[in-house]
Amino acid sequence: MRKKVSLECSVCHQRNYTTAKNTKTNPERIEVNKFCKTCNRHTLHRETK
Repeated sequence: MRKKVSLECSVCHQRNYTTAKNTKTNPERIEVNKFCKTCNRHTLHRETK
């Protein structure tokens, strides 16, 4: 089953991206380096509930 999740910037705490993940094969939280429009640089984005 795929679940929609939000990705939040670890620096400014803005929720910039949404994605889907398979909860059966990957139960842990996603961490991805993505571009943050607010910070204007690449930062670590973490999954939020």
